[in-house]
Amino acid sequence: MGRSPSVVADIISTVEFNHTGELLATGDKGGRVVIFQREPEGKTEPFSQGEYNVYSTFQSHEPEFDYLKSLEIEEKINKIRWLPQQNAAHFLLSTNDKTIKLWKVSERDKRPEGYNLKDEEGRIKDISTVTSLQVPVLRPMDLMVEVSPRRVFANAHTYHVNSISVNSDCETYMSADDLRINLWHLGITDRSFSILRLVCMMLAYIVDIKPANMEDLTEVITAAEFHPFHCNLFVYSSSKGTLRLCDMREAALCDKHSKLFEEPEDPSARSFFSEIISSVSDVKFSHSGRYLLTRDYLTAKVWDLNMENKPLETYQVHDYLRSKLCSLYENDCIFDKFECAWNGSDSVIMTGAYNNFFRMFDRNTKRDVTLEASRESSKPRAVLKPRRRRKDDIGVDSLDFSKKILHTAWHPAENIIAIAATNNLYIFQDKLNSEMH
Repeated sequence: MGRSPSVVADIISTVEFNHTGELLATGDKGGRVVIFQREPEGKTEPFSQGEYNVYSTFQSHEPEFDYLKSLEIEEKINKIRWLPQQNAAHFLLSTNDKTIKLWKVSERDKRPEGYNLKDEEGRIKDISTVTSLQVPVLRPMDLMVEVSPRRVFANAHTYHVNSISVNSDCETYMSADDLRINLWHLGITDRSFSILRLVCMMLAYIVDIKPANMEDLTEVITAAEFHPFHCNLFVYSSSKGTLRLCDMREAALCDKHSKLFEEPEDPSARSFFSEIISSVSDVKFSHSGRYLLTRDYLTAKVWDLNMENKPLETYQVHDYLRSKLCSLYENDCIFDKFECAWNGSDSVIMTGAYNNFFRMFDRNTKRDVTLEASRESSKPRAVLKPRRRRKDDIGVDSLDFSKKILHTAWHPAENIIAIAATNNLYIFQDKLNSEMH
């Protein structure tokens, strides 16, 4: 049975902590953004972690129609990225397939009273009735969270936006679609600087303008991210499983990469599905900036920026699906795009799988654990305990492929993770270390 439109609109499509971890934002297929705030630790339980409660909800995008191309533009939120906080307000970027918006999130707990030219309901007074002047004052009021649009960045992407990334200079960000990466200034909305156009001509890694004949195209951009503290460096991944590190100091148009990360293919293992399952669905710089974490359909890989010829580490996420690739191709699951995440110290990585399973890999001990995001035997507001799963317990034929963990996020400093399971958000905390060790 298909899901009702209201249920489909509630499906979470992105999850993102802010830089302190005090706020957590989710976007859904209905174009809504929900922000959760972490409550302070309770006085009666000083060692307990604060819960995340709803802080604000707003409609970020609405469905649109491109009359020139006769295409519907979905309201689904593809990505959310927080800007580093520089004052009392918070700022975040949200994007659907075509339009990126900058939002300001601020609090107000006082209201002005005693205007000379307005009455208590805000209506303009008759000037002839004003016989004396008074100084307006600020009165306390119930806390109100205001979300207001500050910028709209539109009309720069022909194809669907798959990534946005804020630069460490806090002034620019980039947005990527299948064939182009645009560099934007947060204060300028009417133009973007095209720093990358990907097209495959003679060699798959040549960067140039869009080809006259789209049949010549052999790969597309799948994800892109800025380096965490070198504002001139960024990386982008492709549907052929390659990573390209680019330096914006070398040229205004980055048509040549500084480094190409590619794992040699084993000819004996090549099959019809090889290129599909090697497509990189997500790429993340480590917090240290030294490593890259990538996710393809079956594996998660850690790359060292100083070693281009092969990944430093390869982790099998659900290798037991390799025998089912034909069925997964027929039901389109093989095209699912799983995300990945680092913990705060870059020592553990996390990524999702099917049946509401998600995997964690400890890079130091090489131990891994399979956990399940489930509401079984849990009461409202109770701490959800993930259940350990052994590989032997997993029967491929019993997996529910409609339940998939595509979107995950890890608190930047603490062992708190956010897991999006269809239209449910799970937050696990505290017991991650005991699960891994």
